[in-house]
Amino acid sequence: MNRNDIIEKLKMFPYDSKDYWVITGAAMVLYGIREVTHDIDMGCTADMADKLEKAGYLYKITSDGNRRFKIGDDIEVFENWLFGKVVSVEGIPVISIKGLIEMKQKLGREKDKRDIRLIEEYIHGTENVCDIVE
Repeated sequence: MNRNDIIEKLKMFPYDSKDYWVITGAAMVLYGIREVTHDIDMGCTADMADKLEKAGYLYKITSDGNRRFKIGDDIEVFENWLFGKVVSVEGIPVISIKGLIEMKQKLGREKDKRDIRLIEEYIHGTENVCDIVE
């Protein structure tokens, strides 16, 4: 899924954008750090998680006691999963780059370590990135 695919899918997403934010690989694609990702991961408020549950979406309880929803083949929504703050990228709520790094550090997988290196290269090679870093 490339940047345009993500934007188009989110335009059709039937929930209020104040209740969710894009995280992990899809956030990296929206920032231009990576070209593609295989799915869209999002964080959401407890209110949106309640709406998803009421709408009949199946969920699992994560180790921190929050809900994780699978929506279709390519969207996962994680209740209350946010590090840093949310910023806007072309009108789409996205985890800040600082939050993205914190999230990837917490996950700690090898692919997350590679992503952190890509993010750091992006920060060092981009002018005026300070608005989205915090």
